[in-house]
This record gives sequence, C-alpha cells and structure tokens, in this order.
Amino acid sequence: MVTIVMSLLSRILAMSAFPLVRSRWLRGGASLFVIGAVLATIGGAAAAAPAQPDFGPNVLVFDPGMPVGEIKAKVDAIASQQLANEFGPQRYALLFKPGTYGSAATPLNFQVGYYTAVAGLGRSPTDVVINGSINVYNQCRKGPCIALDNFWRSLSNLTINVSDPAGAGCYAGNFWAVSQAAPMRRVNITGGNLTLMDYCTGPSFASGGFIADSQTGLVINGSQQQFLVRDSSVGSWTNGVWNQVFSGVVGAPAPCFPGQTACGGPYTTLATSPLSREAPYLYVDAGGKYKVFVPSARRNASGTTWAAGPTRGESISIEDFFVASPTDSVHAINNALSRGKNLLLTPGIYSIDKTIKVKRAETVVLGLGLPSLVPQNGVVAMTVDDVPSVGIAGLVFDAGPVNSPLLLQVGTRHGRNKSDRDEPTALHDVFFRIGGAAAGKATVSLEVNSDNVILDDIWAWRADHGNGVGWTVNTADTGVVINGDDVTAYGLFVEHYQKYNAIWNGNDGQVVFFQNEMPYDPPSQAAWMAAPGVYGWAALKVSDKVKRFNGQGLGSYSFFNQGVDIFAANAFEVPASLPPFSLRNMLTIFLDASVGRGGILNVVNGIGGPSTIANPDVPVTVQSYP
Repeated sequence: MVTIVMSLLSRILAMSAFPLVRSRWLRGGASLFVIGAVLATIGGAAAAAPAQPDFGPNVLVFDPGMPVGEIKAKVDAIASQQLANEFGPQRYALLFKPGTYGSAATPLNFQVGYYTAVAGLGRSPTDVVINGSINVYNQCRKGPCIALDNFWRSLSNLTINVSDPAGAGCYAGNFWAVSQAAPMRRVNITGGNLTLMDYCTGPSFASGGFIADSQTGLVINGSQQQFLVRDSSVGSWTNGVWNQVFSGVVGAPAPCFPGQTACGGPYTTLATSPLSREAPYLYVDAGGKYKVFVPSARRNASGTTWAAGPTRGESISIEDFFVASPTDSVHAINNALSRGKNLLLTPGIYSIDKTIKVKRAETVVLGLGLPSLVPQNGVVAMTVDDVPSVGIAGLVFDAGPVNSPLLLQVGTRHGRNKSDRDEPTALHDVFFRIGGAAAGKATVSLEVNSDNVILDDIWAWRADHGNGVGWTVNTADTGVVINGDDVTAYGLFVEHYQKYNAIWNGNDGQVVFFQNEMPYDPPSQAAWMAAPGVYGWAALKVSDKVKRFNGQGLGSYSFFNQGVDIFAANAFEVPASLPPFSLRNMLTIFLDASVGRGGILNVVNGIGGPSTIANPDVPVTVQSYP
C-alpha cells in the first residue's frame, strides 16, 4: 500500500502544475508525515461537500433524500403562517436541490403564501422534479373567494409533474391563481393542467399576472382579467377576459382584439420578443457549489431558453457575492459593492439609512424570498450608476414614512448613458409599494435614465388598501419615469399614483403589456386636474419630444370610490406625430357600478369614447393609433 501511495504521489509531484511541491520533493526534504498531510488534504478536499452559504433561518434548502412527509411539514407550516399574511414582515425562500421529490403514490403538494419564493437549484428547470403540485388558491374573506390580492410570491426553475393528492376533487391540476407581483419563471409543467384561476370557490376573480421562460400544456386562464406570457411554450390557452398578451410564445393564440366569437380573445400576440433577457438565478453545480447564473440577452426570440439545451449566459461563484442579511448596514453593503462584489439579499426587511450604490458594470443584485428595502429619512433606497449590464431581480421597495424623491434610480440624470445594446441592464420582478404595510411616501418610484434597459415584470403600486392609506397619507406622484432611449418593458403594472402613473421621455421605447388602475381616492375633481380644464391625469404620458415609441396591449381601468364623479380626459396621451400604428390594442374599463363613479372619457388623445357607469365592466377599445 505504501508503495502505491508513494508511486501516486511521485506522479502527482512530477506534474508541472505543482512546481513548488515538486521542488521541495526533489530536494529530499519530504517525510512520511508530509506525504500523509498532502494526501489527507487532497483526499479531504475531494470528499468534503462545499459549505452552504449562510442564507439565514428563513431560507430552507431541501434535499431529494429527505422524506416527503418531512418536507411537507416544513412547507405547510410556512404556508399556514403566510397564506393570509398580506402585510406581515416575514419573508421566506424554499429551495430544492437537484433531484426528484415525491411520487405518484406519495406526491408533494403544497401552497405558496405571501412573501414566499419557491425555486429549484438546478442549472435547468428539468434538474428539479416535483411529483405533485405547487398551488395558489383563492382567499375567502368576508364571504367572496377571490385571487385579486394574491401578490408577492414566486415560483421558478423547476419541473412540476402534476400528481394530485387523494381526494383532490375540484382541485386536480396545478393552480396558480395570482394577481400582480407573483411571477412564474423557468417552470416546466407536465402531466396536468396549469390553472390561473381557482374555479372551485366563487366568484374567483383574479387580476394577474406574469409567466416567462416556461413550458406548459393546457393553460386555463378563466377569470384572469389580464396576463402576460413571454418567451414560453404553451400547449393551448383557454380564453381571454380583457387584456391577454403573448410575446414570443410558441402555441400562443392567434391575434384577436377586441375579443370576438370567431377568434376568442382578446389576444395581443407578438411572434417574437424584440429584446429580452431572463432573470439571474441561484443554482448548485455538479460539485455542490452555489453559483448564480446570469442569462444572456436574446433578440427576436420565441420559446424558452432551455428546451433545446442549456440557457446561454455566465455563471458567477457565490464567493463573488456579498450575502447580506437585514442586520447588515448599508455601509457594509456599499463597501462590498465598491470592492467588486455582487449582492445577494436574504429574506427580511432592510432599513435603508443611506443609499445603496451600485457603481460597477455587470453587477448582479439578487433577492431571495422577496426582501423589502425601506428607506429612512427620505433617502433614495438604491441608485445604479450609468454603467451597462447590471441585473437586479426579486426585490420589493417599500416607501418610508418620510418622502423619498425616488426609490430606485437607474442611471444618472445627466450621465453619458453608457450602455451595451447586446448586454443590457435588466430589472426582473422588481416591485414598489407606497403604503399598505405602513404609511409611506415617495414622489417617483422608479426612474430609468440609462439607455438599453429591459424592465421585465415591474409592479409599482400606490396602495389602495392596507395600512397607511389615504389621499394625503401615502402620497406619490408617478410610478415610473423613463428618460433613457431604447428602453423595453414587458409587463409594466403601474397603479393608483396621483398624477401621471407612467411618463415616457426616451426615444425608441417599447412596452409589451401595460396594466393600470387610476387612483381610487381623489376627493374631488378639483383636487385631480392636470391643468385648468384638463380632467385628471393620463395613465401613460409619452412626452411631446418623443419621435418613436411602440406600445402593444395597453389597459387602464377606473374605480373612483369616494362617492363623487371624477373623470380622466384620457387614459393614454402620446404625440400625434408618432409613426402610424405605433400603439396597438388599447382599452379602458369602468369598474363596479355599485360603488364606482365618474370614469375615463377617452382611450387615447380624445379618441375612443367614454367608459363610465353607462357601460360598466365593458372594455372600450382602440385597435391602433395614430
């Protein structure tokens, strides 16, 4: 045995890859003690699994060797706490290492509540297989059962081989009855239907949602008022309600807007996505090491990034990240960023007493379990310098009690707009909230000054319910301001702001799916006037200096609930000089004739006619403009 060991070590030492050790060996200074130490080091390194980073107590990592009952007990305990915890402080990430969980005989079925992110840790969605279902159902509050408030949760990077528990009854299939801020990404659903409404309890209203880079069979859309599916593959899609948009989706319904008996709809269908980029994600490699994968951008793409082979992009070691917890100071975070680290925020509430500053190109800022950033004393929560190819994903920005001028700024207002059209900066699943959890104020939620930026599932929400809600309490002028050129937005949800909900000042912008509700609570028409004689504020304002802008699948709804007539002159205001057909498939809707008053007088630039109590819950549409 000693002869074999000595021979092996001699061969290793003879390799030029070990010059230092080899020189010491040839000088004859080695001993059996040294040999043993070297072999022990080599053998120990090979045998020991890499240490898991300290993600904190609210990140649960599951292994396929764990009994299904043990996993289910843990995820069910979190669900029981989070299913009704709409504005609570708890945050969770449930992560599954590569392998198979559950079986046809013993499926793994569980629900996902508020502030819970469920994700596979494989390089591909097919690396993690759940035999079972991962569900979101209606919430039954004071009688009606609806999904209108099923916000702030996510599902990503795994395969669900649908297997129902005994006695599933109506709940056969995988249910994802969600509304805003509840994305599904890189999910492969086989063996059963994906259902976007909970039709088992009524009235089953839902107001979602967002799916990207996913593959499914039959999708039951049901009562979903609006939905965006991007760069995916579907077997079939059952119906539409008001605004269903498909961008680069294999198997998508044919274009049909407004909805008609002959073709179904309403469907806005783009054969390809003009410029898209998938969200960065955490995974474990074959050696057990944690890494973050950053997908590359694609142009004129359709279908998933992974069905025909591994997603293209770059892997970054977790060692190149500062793994932050809510107890870490902003000073420590900024020090790490200035040293060239990327940033991973573990679940929790982060009190931001000074601005988090992202200064380096290609920096990744990734949230686990929807961490919330709350600025203090009116600071801006985060800024990104005018540098290219930054990725920000999975964060919630909550306005603080003192007004902040901005919550997130991408690029400086007077910068040189450095950018890379082939490796654009991208924001994925980034959500803004003014009030709801607590009283908060911010003049603008998101400002984009850089060129070549992708916005991929953004919900900017001035709260209409919860804590700290009122016309003079959770004040906020505008949700999103775009000053950069060549900015592309997929899934831009902007709601209830007190002036223009979104302002677009940059050229060559594109919006694929825009969803808006105007503020519910203007106390009077006089309190809500854009100018003398101009009723209200448009949902989307494209400034007069813009020469080129493209928008598809744009919806704005009104529900003025203060008992007085409030009107908006237009839902959309754009330069009449835009090229023909720059805007396609726009609509307005008056909501709830039992409570709502006033309405929207025109869809775009004085065209389209009113949506008021005279035609409640009926879309008023304009197919193209100019």
